[in-house]
Amino acid sequence: MPKAGIIYNDVKPIACRIAQELQDKLAARGWEVCLASGIGGILGFSKVGRPICHTPIDRLAPPGFDRDMEFGIVLGGDGTVLSAFRQVAPCGIPLLTVNTGHMGFLTEAYVNQLPQAIDALLDNKYVVEERAMLSVQVWRDESLVWEALCLNEMVLHREPLTSMCHFEIELGSHAPVDIAADGVIISTPTGSTAYSLSAGGPVVAPGVAALQLVPICPHSLASRALVFADTEPVTIYPANSNPLVLVVDGNAGCSVLPEDRVRMLRSPYSARFIRLRPNEFFHVLREKLGWGLPHVAKPSSVELP
Repeated sequence: MPKAGIIYNDVKPIACRIAQELQDKLAARGWEVCLASGIGGILGFSKVGRPICHTPIDRLAPPGFDRDMEFGIVLGGDGTVLSAFRQVAPCGIPLLTVNTGHMGFLTEAYVNQLPQAIDALLDNKYVVEERAMLSVQVWRDESLVWEALCLNEMVLHREPLTSMCHFEIELGSHAPVDIAADGVIISTPTGSTAYSLSAGGPVVAPGVAALQLVPICPHSLASRALVFADTEPVTIYPANSNPLVLVVDGNAGCSVLPEDRVRMLRSPYSARFIRLRPNEFFHVLREKLGWGLPHVAKPSSVELP
């Protein structure tokens, strides 16, 4: 019996209702269906003075979600999509992302397109696009104390009531650099249209094998965004006397002490997106973010009398 999975946002009634309807529809066509909430990919926050508890990145898969699963369906917004890939990327499960939220930048289909999308899935009329993910680790002395998978970005920033911070950053074997800023972002190409974009970083097409470093409010005209090969590991040493806050995909994080170090490298696991049509990245930029829209105030070519 073929097996499929459904991950949904259980705080949205429409996602809950559609998840149940989909389970019934697929079961009637001879499929084993596993349901799970996206909350399983929410990593939570740790605080200074408390033990850091985390689940290793390869142990977040919900019950029944494994390499025997042919595909999964995500019902929610971008946050649910990010959570779902943290759960299933180590299993290699491709996901069809269906928007029941607002922006839906990472989603492939809307709810009103779901019947046609399911038919395409069952007829194998789709392709799989792989997106790079990051492995983010916090090391204390020689011990790994926290880790997470990241599809968009890792952000390391100051506590709300502390001053500007210094970050010593090593990119691969290159000489370390020092950046004075409110924080730093390490972004994947997928994340280049998220927080990195808001902080002034460039948009990077998904197929480019690169990462980017973007300072947040740097105190130097020389500190600007840097794009570099995703084969380069990144290590950040907080050069501060106060703890910092690490956030992954705007969702979860870890308190980083002055003696800690944060290490990032491209993960061996990829986010596998199901595409029902050729993925036209510029079209998505135009539709969701208004990029490249024609200028309505172009001068007329007609000569005035």
